[in-house]
Formats: sequence, structure tokens, C-alpha cells
Amino acid sequence: MNIGIFTDTYYPQVSGVATSIKTLREQLEKQGHQVYIFTTTDPKANKKVYERNIFRFVSVPFISFTDRRIAVSGLLKASQIAKELNLDIVHTQTEFSLGWIGKAVAKSLDIPCVHTYHTMYEDYLHYVANGHLLRPYHVKMAMRAFCYHLMGVIAPSERVIKSLNGYGVKAPIRVIPTGVNVNHYAQHEDIDWRKKYGFSEDKKIILSLSRLAYEKNIQEVIKNFPKILKAVPNSLLLIVGDGPAREKLEQQAQETGVADHIQFTGEIDNDVVYRFYQMADLFVSASDSESQGLTYIEAIAAGLKVVVKSSPYTDSLLDDPSLGVTFETEKQFVHFAENYLNHPASFEDPEPRERKLYDISADQFGKRVVEFYKDALVLYADREESSNFSD
Repeated sequence: MNIGIFTDTYYPQVSGVATSIKTLREQLEKQGHQVYIFTTTDPKANKKVYERNIFRFVSVPFISFTDRRIAVSGLLKASQIAKELNLDIVHTQTEFSLGWIGKAVAKSLDIPCVHTYHTMYEDYLHYVANGHLLRPYHVKMAMRAFCYHLMGVIAPSERVIKSLNGYGVKAPIRVIPTGVNVNHYAQHEDIDWRKKYGFSEDKKIILSLSRLAYEKNIQEVIKNFPKILKAVPNSLLLIVGDGPAREKLEQQAQETGVADHIQFTGEIDNDVVYRFYQMADLFVSASDSESQGLTYIEAIAAGLKVVVKSSPYTDSLLDDPSLGVTFETEKQFVHFAENYLNHPASFEDPEPRERKLYDISADQFGKRVVEFYKDALVLYADREESSNFSD
């Protein structure tokens, strides 16, 4: 198949969406398909380096979310390119500029358009006019409008399906969690990464890895870290990532009185993120805004235990203590973290992890998406035949 992926978010941007699309592209190409990325320009993209099968369209930073971008033109150019590429299917990964362009391209070429719904926008309304301009009702109407006439929608989790059904989306929806390259996160090299990055062997490293944004609720992790430190005196909270909340989080770390045991790394290149998972003793997150949570499955792939906030998705993911646990209260968070750090050998059952690694692998992800494409093509052909018959 010739597949056109339309997205406002792609490398060198750092996000779960960019990672998901990169993984999907690799898996589709591995299966012999041709994949073409239609995305935005980015000031961080190296213009001197040839980007194979990537087409960038003039864009500007998104309002109040300046590390994300919106294309300001490109419909005619995208249609011309897509026609020359003889696309079989369009896969949109955004509900904004490139998403609408992708839908228009599919319509002009008379091919099906499918979509992946990545973001729970109701958790992000504060980025626009501090939450005073948009309401959940506006999200509902916008998402229902975008999903109209789609041949199918991929939802990374049951939580997303519940939201889309609540919005009144009529397109077929299927849960396909984004997979990870298990071998990449499990790789072992003859390098002492702790020593390289300046961490002593006796430290118990608690890893928080995400965009430093308010909806990630990292402030709750910092708030409770002194209690963990009291129970595990040699622990260190390592906060990997960057974002709009960093300054306030660093200030909060100072105010806890244990700032010497909290370290911020800033943004880390995605290609070396695995090193930080492998250095750590425990992965934690208090976020309740995840539609899936790629970092959770990356941590599992790297062999880390995971302690994250309870949700239908995380409760299903962490179905055995050898993988990790979910918490609902701050007291539970501290208890579970302390238990894993002080008694790591008590939770070493390899079987549940092997089963989970198979489920979350990039290979499985790619195969499920291809099956979804095939079903969408059949549905589109059936609808076209029915339409022609009724005419």
C-alpha cells in the first residue's frame, strides 16, 4: 500500500504523538508498504539533511502551545503530491491543519481516510486563554465534525473510545495501543550509564519522564518525594524532560527542602532516552491526562517497575505486581514506591512481563494497523458500491 500520514506533530518535535508516528512508519515499511509523511515545517529540523518521504508545509507556532505547530497553507501542494504518489489510503494523526488537509486530499483522490485520536483535549483547554475561551462542549462539537465521514478511528485505549462515543462519533472505532520497539529499550551495552551521567551506584533512582506540563501532575510526585526519601534515604528523583511547567517545578523542588535529591535533566534526545530508563530503579507518574501513556510501556520494555495513577488504561496495563501497580491516594503512592525500592527482588516473575512485551511490541502494533487499513478499504469500497447502486 501507499500510505499518506498527515500530522502537525513529527520529529524533531518531542512528544508521544511523534514517537507513535515514527514507530508506525518503521513497522509499515518493515512490512513492505510505502509511507509518506505530510507534516509542518519546524525551526529545529535540519534543512541540510534530506528527509526521505517527508513533505513539510509552511507553519506557525500554535497559540499558547508554541512548541507545537499549525500549517497555514498547503492543500493544493499536498493534493498534487498525493496524486503523484498514487496514495491508497490517508491516515490523519491530528484534528487541526494537516488533519483537515488530509481529509480533503482523501476526498479529492476518492480514497478512504482513517484517523488516530491521540489527545484528550479536555485536559488541555487551559492552554487557550487560560481556559476561559473553550469548554468541553466545543471539544465535543469539533471532534464530532472532524470524525464525520471517516472510514475508521484508532483509539489508543478504552478511555479514548469512551470519550469519542460521548462526543457522538459514528465512525467505526478500534482500540490499537501504540507499540514500542522492545529491543531498543531492552538493549544492553558495555557502558556504565550511571557513571557516565554522574550518578553513584548506591543511589535508588526514581524516574519521571515526560513533557514538563501542568497536566502531567509532576507536582504531586515532587510533593510526596520527601516522604519516600525518609523511607529510602539514598533515593534520587530524576525528572527528565522540558516544558512550560519546568520553572515552577524547580521552584517547588527548592521549597520541599530536599532539592539536593531532585535533579532536572532538561530535554533528552529520543534516541538515548532508553539509557535513563535503564539507569533507574523505578518509574513513577501521577498524570491522569494520558490517553495511553507511551512512557509507561517504554519503562516496562526497559525492565522497570512502574507506579502510576490509577485509570482504566493503567489498571489494565499493570495487571501484575511484577510489572507495576497503580495508586489512587498519595499514601498509596509513597507506600508502593518505597516497597519496590526497598524490596526489588520480591517482584521478579518473568512470565507476566514476557506476555506484556508481546502485547505492547511495535510488531504487533504495525500488524494491527495494517488489518485496520484493510478493513477500512473494504468498507470504503462497499459504501462506494452502495452509493453507485442507489444513484
